[in-house]
Amino acid sequence: MGLSSVLRRRTLAVGAMVVAGALGLSACGGDGGDTTASNGSASSNASAAGGVKVVNPGKLTVCTNLPYEPFQFKQGDKTVGFDVDIMDLAAKKLGLTQEIVDIDFAVIKSGAAMATGKCDAAAAGMTITPERKANIDFSDPYFDATQALLAKKGSGVASLDDVKSKNLRLGAQASTTGLDYVKKQGLNPKEFADSPKELLGLQSGQVDVIVQDLPVVLTWLKKPEIADKFEMVASLDTGEQYGIGLKKNADPVLLKTINESIAAAKSDGTYDEIFMKWFGKKPGELG
Repeated sequence: MGLSSVLRRRTLAVGAMVVAGALGLSACGGDGGDTTASNGSASSNASAAGGVKVVNPGKLTVCTNLPYEPFQFKQGDKTVGFDVDIMDLAAKKLGLTQEIVDIDFAVIKSGAAMATGKCDAAAAGMTITPERKANIDFSDPYFDATQALLAKKGSGVASLDDVKSKNLRLGAQASTTGLDYVKKQGLNPKEFADSPKELLGLQSGQVDVIVQDLPVVLTWLKKPEIADKFEMVASLDTGEQYGIGLKKNADPVLLKTINESIAAAKSDGTYDEIFMKWFGKKPGELG
């Protein structure tokens, strides 16, 4: 074997070792490796304080359904409300900024919004129910809720029984516990896509009475054009509680952080301040 052949073979061997070494380093996935998650979204692997994985880097992305005053609604180009302030507490604890995504409520309550990575959590005045818990993990309750009936002044309505006996047309918001509740009472209401459309249905005479969450009704009645013509005719004690929704088998650190922020706010008086800001009354004084 000649010298030139030996040198050529040695050169090829060294080249093969270099390639193999490079492949080995790539397979190890070192600190400089690709962090893209299995779903192809690099942002879904972004981490906040405590190692919480979030949909968008630096953000706590929260799904809601606008408007639902006073829980979440637009004020100029900014989304504000009771739920917004509550979620700001958790975002601050995580060192993040809250980013709000407006999405259909049916997509939120089904759990699809969180499961598909549209958001990290949902704050949408959402009642905790066994049916929803099958698809969503909930935080500890953060708001005690109930339903109310709104009707034209002088309607003579004081209960759901009156709605039945007078054969009045009842309206309700689709996909809500208010709708479920009146259906269980034997009523078949006209369904509206959201709360503004429901109110418009009452104002335009499409229905005679509507059922809606008490705080929403009270907020409507703060507006002179509504208070002049309509009144709350009944409060329905449905024993509901709102919770923050997360995807099933949620990140335990994220769930723990949200629960801790709610508990701390109730303990240090921050919750009462937020409640007064949006409802003008202390917890337990609504209605």
